[in-house]
Amino acid sequence: MDIRFPSASSRGVTLRADDVDAAFERVRAAGGEVLREPTDQPYGVRDCAFRDPAGNMIRLSPPR
Repeated sequence: MDIRFPSASSRGVTLRADDVDAAFERVRAAGGEVLREPTDQPYGVRDCAFRDPAGNMIRLSPPR
């Protein structure tokens, strides 16, 4: 898994991962609260979301 520098947004943090599905499975296995499973968005990006133990929303998406 190659996670890149996070980008801040008003809705949480987005982490970049080359393989969103594999990164998602690692987060789920570690107990992350799933908000959205990996989904192909209409704007051409595959991403997912979860909540960390502190309550922050974290999105995983591929590098741009």
